[in-house]
Amino acid sequence: MPAPLLSLTGAGKSFGSGALFSNITLHIAEGERLGLIGPNGSGKSTLLKIMAGLMEADTGSRTVRKLTRIGFVPQEPEFARGTTAGQVLAEALPSHGLDEAQRAAAVNVTLGKAGFTDGDAAVESLSGGWKRRLSIALELIRNPDVLLLDEPTNHLDLEGILWLEKLVKAAPFACVVVSHDRYFLENAATEMAEINRAYPDGIFRAAGAYADFLEKREAFLETQSQQQAALANRVRREVEWLRRGPKARTGKSRARVDSARELIGELAEVTSRNTKATAQIDFTASGRKTRKLIRAEGISKQLGGRRLFSDLSFSLAPGMRLGLAGPNGSGKTTLLRLLKGELQADAGTVERADGLRVVYFDQGREQLDPAVPLREGLGAHGDSVIYRDRAIHIAGWAKRFLFQPDQLDTPVGRFSGGERARIVIARLMLEPADVLLLDEPTNDLDIPTLEVLEESLTDFPGALVLVTHDRYMLDRVSSVVLGLNGEGDSEVFADYSQWEQARTAKPARAGKDAPQARTDASAPKRKLSYLEAREWERMEPLILEAERQLEARRAGLQAPEVVSDPLALQQRYEELQAAEADVARLYARWAELEGKLQPSVKVP
Repeated sequence: MPAPLLSLTGAGKSFGSGALFSNITLHIAEGERLGLIGPNGSGKSTLLKIMAGLMEADTGSRTVRKLTRIGFVPQEPEFARGTTAGQVLAEALPSHGLDEAQRAAAVNVTLGKAGFTDGDAAVESLSGGWKRRLSIALELIRNPDVLLLDEPTNHLDLEGILWLEKLVKAAPFACVVVSHDRYFLENAATEMAEINRAYPDGIFRAAGAYADFLEKREAFLETQSQQQAALANRVRREVEWLRRGPKARTGKSRARVDSARELIGELAEVTSRNTKATAQIDFTASGRKTRKLIRAEGISKQLGGRRLFSDLSFSLAPGMRLGLAGPNGSGKTTLLRLLKGELQADAGTVERADGLRVVYFDQGREQLDPAVPLREGLGAHGDSVIYRDRAIHIAGWAKRFLFQPDQLDTPVGRFSGGERARIVIARLMLEPADVLLLDEPTNDLDIPTLEVLEESLTDFPGALVLVTHDRYMLDRVSSVVLGLNGEGDSEVFADYSQWEQARTAKPARAGKDAPQARTDASAPKRKLSYLEAREWERMEPLILEAERQLEARRAGLQAPEVVSDPLALQQRYEELQAAEADVARLYARWAELEGKLQPSVKVP
């Protein structure tokens, strides 16, 4: 059997006084695709950096087989400003053995694998998803033997995730992937490993995809629980013996006392491993019995002259869990804001029950001020929060979401993405709700927290509308899926899988309100340049934000303190004009880009 390409033996790492992990042994062989999971803070990213040789372990050793090339894709890729995608790859390409034509061909082939159509795209213009693709392409062109990927699905849309799945499954190299995307792990991994203090060796590894791993992990933990019960019985007998006051004058008595102490220590260790710390998520329902909470009747919405959806009708009742599916720019966030009342439909009506309570999770997490301390971010007023009409001390509330009391004065901006997501959820749980509108709530959450969130959403008695790229959550939580195709059409499906099958089985259909112009078959479609395509993808959220700013300027102009102050009134009026001009400019630009996507038309 050949030696592993990469091995860690007895690796341990600590930061400050806390140990991330200890005594981790891990071997990576040719062709293996290992999915690596674990709770936030367990040290997954640190372990990857040690495997990549970018960080030294405090204990243990790292061994790499001779001539093995190790590639590493970090969570947050960084590129030098002023460079293009093609230049990034060209600079990473080994200089020996290739002439200029071969180098150019290698760069173009790798760009094509990553989905780029324009190698001259400036890196600073790339969206988060395309920076992720470029960081993966950067390692591909180096021809690695082992590729280490840290949360590679972050920032990728559905198309990007499916692209990455195919890439990993067809890869000629070994992979280690840290990911919380359970469908990705199920489809792409051939083995799974979890870093967790619940295991005697700090890590548990099993062959097979994610579902196989869950079964084997459950069996292991059940065995460990049985071991704990057996140890507890033995310790109970020994403690009773010790309480009788045995005299340790004989060697046999002394040995039994020592053995009892060892058993007590062993039981404490097993009990500690079996104790799981997970966030306690339970949204507060208002308890109202109204059967129709929101009714959308024939609603339509356009942005920049492009139809997002039209003649859309549905009702939200208690217990209904509606998942929204569709490509980026298809109008999912816009629909959420229409239901919330932040936007108005171009046609149709949205009726809400009287006194409706809506809780909205914003994917940008704009509810959080990065400068405020954690206690304020968690919703505290003084030293407590009010949850379901009961006061809870802020330290206890923080522990419920896996924060320690000594972190309460830490600014929110210093916490990780997953921690900030838990902070937003903690705030939203304080608000009684008839309807939950959740826009990408899963970003950065670890799998244990995702599982708890899924349970809470499934048990929520009110109505729920969910937008997420986490296919597993969408499938598990949604009782019905509304698919938006990005061209104005919509269709209802029983679940995510049915929508995915329909999406891949047929091309997007033109909307029924599309203009009936006759096209010239010989006229080619015009295409957007790479930069224009990226700009077009970002137009919808930019327009929504500009409209929000415009509404805020209009409201500010009516404030009594402004109306009575001529100087302030003039300043606010100028701000309003600037906001109106910004909205008009964005709509004009969107229309211009949309026009480039259409074929040349001959008027009959």
